Amino acid sequence: MDRLEAAKVFVAIVERGSMISAANALDMSRSMVTRYLSEMEDWSGARLLHRSTRSLSLTPAGEQVLDYCHRLLELANEVPAVSHAGVAIPRGLLRISCSQFMAHQILAPVVRQYLASYPQASVNFHVSSQTVDLVAERIDLAIRITNELDPNLIARRLGECESVVCAAPSYLAARAAITHPEDLTQHNCLTYSYFGDVMWRFYQTDVGAKQLQSLNSESKLNQGQLNQGQSNQGQAFNVPVNGNFSANDSMVVLSATLAGEGIAMQPVWAAKPYLDSGQLVPLLTEFKPQSLGVYGVYQSRKHMQPALRVMMDMLVAYFASLK
Repeated sequence: MDRLEAAKVFVAIVERGSMISAANALDMSRSMVTRYLSEMEDWSGARLLHRSTRSLSLTPAGEQVLDYCHRLLELANEVPAVSHAGVAIPRGLLRISCSQFMAHQILAPVVRQYLASYPQASVNFHVSSQTVDLVAERIDLAIRITNELDPNLIARRLGECESVVCAAPSYLAARAAITHPEDLTQHNCLTYSYFGDVMWRFYQTDVGAKQLQSLNSESKLNQGQLNQGQSNQGQAFNVPVNGNFSANDSMVVLSATLAGEGIAMQPVWAAKPYLDSGQLVPLLTEFKPQSLGVYGVYQSRKHMQPALRVMMDMLVAYFASLK
């Protein structure tokens, strides 16, 4: 089916005269159109288009492949249509890319419910902390937790990931109390390296506002340590943190936190069992860490398979139930 989609994209590029026009016509991102064209060229083993800044034209190989693509799409259209009721039932394989944490903590119960409800469906996890190429890896749905989603991607917001700053009692026992975000600059903070610059952002709650007033007379804040700003959630604190350990997987950071190695900012979903048991202690409860959006990223809005649509609907409902 990837090759059929690549053929459709190639025909659209030729008919529309540019990759931008093809992307708009197919309701697809430009990067996805480029990837499908590359896949078609890899499949045919030849360069298919002459491209310049102003125009594009077919190569001799491209003219031949275009004819094959037209015939391929005509054959595909001759496949008898299935009844509407049959199409609406999820069936077949759904490949999902996500982090280890997301696979264990969030997707597992949703997938169990999905498979129990739709016995003709199956799911395959592609577990990775890195951004994957949906076309190259044959991914139907990628789950990403971020506030900086690429605007060229086609995505649906599934929910929100709240965070908590926490540490093990063994780490806190021999150290000074942490009462303000600026105190974190004096501690060993365990970080999630996938996010790049290690800056923890907080918003002041009502309790935190009162606390800040009491600290104003003796505040140690300076531009190098703590940047403050205003937002619709209250005053914002951008705290640069550092420590002797980081990882590109939040579960690894969580394990180090439980071992008493330092302070971490963790998804509430992951930390809650350990907070409830006392293995971790929540810190800075007067200040709210910035939450992150949870998105489902996919290839195209057109002809979305029922399996993908149903899975995303179930994830939206599941995230809503966590509030």
